[in-house]
Amino acid sequence: MDSLTTKVEKNIPTNNKRTCANPCCFFCTMEEPNSSLRRAGVASFFKEMPLQDDQQHVLALSGLWNIAMTQPDDPLFPALGIFNCMSSLISKGVNNRDWLLRDQNIYIPYYAAHVIGSYTMNKVEFAEKAVKSGVIPPLMELLRGKISWVEQRVAVRALGHLASYDRTFDAVAVYEEEVVKLAMQLASTCLDVVYVNFVAVKDRKKRLKYHSDLLTRGVGGLEFENQKAEEWACQLQCWSLYLLNCFACKERSLDLICNKQEFLMDLCNMWGGLVNHNSPAGVGLIRILCYSKTGRKNIAECKQVIENLCNLSRSSDDWQYMGIDCLLFLLKDPDTRYKVIETAALFLIDLVELNSLLDRPKNLGEAITRALLLDYKLTEQKFKNKKVQKALEEIWELKVERRKREKMMMMSEEKVEEMRVLVGLIKQEAKHLFWLGEIEEAAMKYTEALGACPSRPKNERMVLYSNRAQCHLLLREPDAAISDATRALCLSNPPNSHCKSLWRRSQAYDMKGLGRESLMDCIMFINGCIRSETTSKRVKIPYYAARMISKHMNALWVFGGARSKILSSPVNNVQESYGENKSGIEEQRYCDMIRTMMEKKNLISGLSTIIEENVTLKGESRRELEKARRKKAVVARSM
Repeated sequence: MDSLTTKVEKNIPTNNKRTCANPCCFFCTMEEPNSSLRRAGVASFFKEMPLQDDQQHVLALSGLWNIAMTQPDDPLFPALGIFNCMSSLISKGVNNRDWLLRDQNIYIPYYAAHVIGSYTMNKVEFAEKAVKSGVIPPLMELLRGKISWVEQRVAVRALGHLASYDRTFDAVAVYEEEVVKLAMQLASTCLDVVYVNFVAVKDRKKRLKYHSDLLTRGVGGLEFENQKAEEWACQLQCWSLYLLNCFACKERSLDLICNKQEFLMDLCNMWGGLVNHNSPAGVGLIRILCYSKTGRKNIAECKQVIENLCNLSRSSDDWQYMGIDCLLFLLKDPDTRYKVIETAALFLIDLVELNSLLDRPKNLGEAITRALLLDYKLTEQKFKNKKVQKALEEIWELKVERRKREKMMMMSEEKVEEMRVLVGLIKQEAKHLFWLGEIEEAAMKYTEALGACPSRPKNERMVLYSNRAQCHLLLREPDAAISDATRALCLSNPPNSHCKSLWRRSQAYDMKGLGRESLMDCIMFINGCIRSETTSKRVKIPYYAARMISKHMNALWVFGGARSKILSSPVNNVQESYGENKSGIEEQRYCDMIRTMMEKKNLISGLSTIIEENVTLKGESRRELEKARRKKAVVARSM
């Protein structure tokens, strides 16, 4: 209990400590040395708080929020009635507008919902107490948007935790249809809402003050507010998806989720990875839908979703393996196999030599091969698309016939060395032709070298594929360049680590207008450059890569879609928050991107835990923030 007292005291103004005249003061109660009296006082405070009007309530709630964030597993406050108190406060804010707009009460519903979400994050026992205390109805009111998007954010977080436990899922499922519809709507529209109602409001005075205060805790200016608004908007989207995941995992409301193809297409553009490092975002829900027959049926009928999954499977995105998983589920189901194979085969053929991806099982390429050749001999003449037929024949030749021949030949070391010498000579010819500017002839030579090159070791074939990808780039053949670069990256050790192939594929994706895929490859390329310059004190990022990142970051900004809608609308009544602050915001985003590239992302295979970092409240925070911002600006200008 002493640790809790210490944490609360950090939020108490100095002139309030031990001099408070209020006999019901929460902070004075927490300073009571007798533990029994302290417990009784806290329990009494929780009962009386919703019934009283006191300007100190916001300060008390801020302290409770801080405790709940830092010690969410401590059973004391849940045992003393904190959930009843928070539930009553939310209901009071929703139903009594006069009270809500008085003093600083507008902050109370946000803090109350946040406290509920934090205490129910890890412990099912706390979740059960919360449900029995009646927290779901007031949280539903916030989810419906009775106050604003800020309260929706913490409400969907808390409901997501309650829905994630088997023992409390049914209590949330009482509102199943409404919850699912609201979560879908939030996931699809929250970025637009946050942009229009906050980020695009140029005049800081016209922004809701309590939104600004909650976003920054009073630390930082306009730029920091916008940065936090991006973060919160992305959390609102990901936590809405988390709530949908809780229903989809139990195969509930699948018809509702899959009913609109527009929503399935929206999911493809909901980012995880860079935006929320631990969240698979939209593709995570798509994969869960692929677990069920209903989900597979609806996804297979949406061509755009299949194409996005195919592009994801051939990218260096954190969630590449999820794209592959989804396609394998669809290929193994007889009812969806022939709806997707003509598209998927042309992409997955480049991944048949992929060994593993991070913590995924080894021989992933073998699983792809088996899925593609599942009934190959029975369906050789079934495909009207000649490219698909040719792709399957190529896989059969590479993974079956070629292996048989090499096994039968049992080549000696001398024979293998002879073949390597031959391949080396052909490669030299290809290089010579390349530097003479005879690019098509060079590509043909690289093809000849690949035909003569043994399956193992893989390094030589990786280089040949990568070099041929460069030829295709110069010939303005981006599809062929992507294919060859992907094959080279599958052969690299570890996968997706060959820098030249990453940069070449990034350029090819850029040619095709696939900014997201190009950006991810460019980031991985720079990451490789950084690792290769371990002896250098100052890392130099190639200017052409920095330019590529800058180009795609502007296009793929979190609020890029919302901004485009406003700019393209006939009547533009929203003032943008760019203007004189544009360069600073872009510098901040650019520096954050560079930082992200240098950090190892945490990857998970299941649903992510929903957490939120506390914002420091120390007095020196403002100075530290300004110092860090100036340092980042200097770094950005030096790149």
